[in-house]
Amino acid sequence: MKSTFQKQTKRSRHAYCSTFILRMLGLLLLCCWACTLLHAQQPDSTKKPAPTNLNPFILPGDTSDFLDKYIISELEKVQYAKYSEDLKKQTLQKLLENQKLQNTSLQQKLINQQIKVEADRKQAEADRKAIQAKEEQAAQKQKIRQLKVKELNQRLQLENRTRNFLLIGVLLLTLLGISLLWSNQQLKKRNRSIQQLSAENLIKEQEKQQILTSQNETLEIQVNERTQELNQSLTELKATQNQLIQSEKLASLGELTAGIAHEIQNPLNFVNNFSELSVELAEELKEEINKPELDKGLIEELVSDLALNQEKINHHGQRASAIVKGMLEHSRSSSGVKEPTNLNALADEYLRLAYHGLRAKDSTFNATMETHFNPDLPKIEVIPQDIGRVLLNLINNAFYAVAERSRSTVQQRASVGVTSSHTDTMYQPTVTVSTQKTDNQIIIKVMDNGNGIPDAIKDKIFQPFFTTKPTGQGTGLGLSLAYDIVTKGHGGSLQVVSLQGEGSTFTMILPIAEHVSNG
Repeated sequence: MKSTFQKQTKRSRHAYCSTFILRMLGLLLLCCWACTLLHAQQPDSTKKPAPTNLNPFILPGDTSDFLDKYIISELEKVQYAKYSEDLKKQTLQKLLENQKLQNTSLQQKLINQQIKVEADRKQAEADRKAIQAKEEQAAQKQKIRQLKVKELNQRLQLENRTRNFLLIGVLLLTLLGISLLWSNQQLKKRNRSIQQLSAENLIKEQEKQQILTSQNETLEIQVNERTQELNQSLTELKATQNQLIQSEKLASLGELTAGIAHEIQNPLNFVNNFSELSVELAEELKEEINKPELDKGLIEELVSDLALNQEKINHHGQRASAIVKGMLEHSRSSSGVKEPTNLNALADEYLRLAYHGLRAKDSTFNATMETHFNPDLPKIEVIPQDIGRVLLNLINNAFYAVAERSRSTVQQRASVGVTSSHTDTMYQPTVTVSTQKTDNQIIIKVMDNGNGIPDAIKDKIFQPFFTTKPTGQGTGLGLSLAYDIVTKGHGGSLQVVSLQGEGSTFTMILPIAEHVSNG
C-alpha cells in the first residue's frame, strides 16, 4: 500500500513539472513572435511619432486585445493549477480511503484468525478431555476387572482352604480312631501289668513316702532360709526408701537455704538497727542524768523510746527464732501427729522462702508473686512438716517453670534482635498461690504461667522417679511424695490442670475435720 502511494505521488510530481515546462515554452515563443513583429515595422520620420509603447510584448495597435488575452491566459493557468491541486487532494483522499479499507480488512482477518485459533484450542481441549475421560473409563474398567479377578482368587482360596480343612478333619478322625484302638490295646496290656506289679508298687510306695518325707524336711529348711532373705531384702528396701525420702527432704531444705538466710537477715537487720538506736538513746539518757538540771520530759521520752526499741528487738528476734524453728521442723522426720495449722501463713512463708532461694541461685531471675488468701480460712488438723514439703515442692516447680519460659523467651527474642526491655513487656513470670474454703474442704492452688505440661506426660508426673528436669536437677520423687502425703496421709487429693504454652495449676484439696478451730 505504501509503495503504491509513493508511485502515485511521484507521477503527480512529473505531471506538474511537465505542465510548468510547457508554460515556459509558450511564453518563450510568445516573446519571439513579439520581437519579430517589432523589427518588421520601422517608424516613419515624416510621420508623427506614435505613442511610445513601453511593453515589448505588446504590439502597436493591439495593446488592448493583447492584454485581455494575456489576462485570460493567466486566469486559465491559475484555474488549471487550482484544478491540479484539487485533483491531487482527491487522489490523496482516495488513497487514504483505500488504506483505511485495507486496514479494516486486515483487522477483520486478524479477528477471524484469532477466532479460529480459539476454536482450535477449545476443540483441542475438548479432545483432550474426551481422551482423559476415555482413559479414566478404561482405568475404571481395569480396576473392576482386577477386583473381579481378586474376588475369584479369594473364592478359589476359600474353596481350597475348605477342601484342605475337610481333608485334614477326615485324616484327624482316622488318626483318632487308630489312636483309640491302639490305646485300648495298651490299656489292656497296662491293666495286666498293673495287676502283676501291684505288689511291687506297694513296696516302692513305702520307699517313696520315706523319700518325700526327707525332701519335705529339706524344702522347709530352704523355705525358711528364703523367707529370711526376703525379709532382709524388704528391710533393706524400706531403709533405701526412707533414705531416698530423707534425701528429697534434705534437697528441698537445701533449696530453701538461701531463702532462709534472706528471711532471717531481715529480722536480724532490724535487731541490729534498733540495738544501735538503743545504745545512742542510752548515751543521751546518761548525759541528761549527769546534767545539774534534769529535764524530766526528755528523760521520760528517752526511756519510752528505749522500751519501744526493746519491744521491736524482741519481736524481730522471735520472728528469726520462728523461722529457724520452722526449718528445724522441716528437716526433722515427720512425727505423724496432726495439729491445727494456719495454711495461709504456711503457704505465704514457703512462697517467699522458695522465691528468695531461687533468686540466690540466679540473681537475674525476677517473678511476680501473687497471693489470694481467704482471711476467714480456719485452722485444720494436718501434719505441718508434710504439708509444708508439699507446698514447697509445688511452689519450687512453679518458679522453675516460669524461669524456663523466661529464659527461652529471652533467647528467642534475642535471636531476632529484640532487646530485653521489649521481652519484659511481652512476658512477665507470675506465680500465684490462693486458698479458699468450700463446704468441708480447703482448696490450695499453686498457679504459674510457664510453658505448661505436655499431654503425653501429664499422667506420669506423679509416678516415682519421673522427672522432666535435666540430669542432676531433679530426683523424680518430689511430686510422688507430695501425692502420697496428700492422698494417703491426709485423705485429700492432688490434681493438675495444664495448657501447653499457657501454664499449669496444681490443686490440693484437704478435708476439714469436725473439730476445726477458727483463727
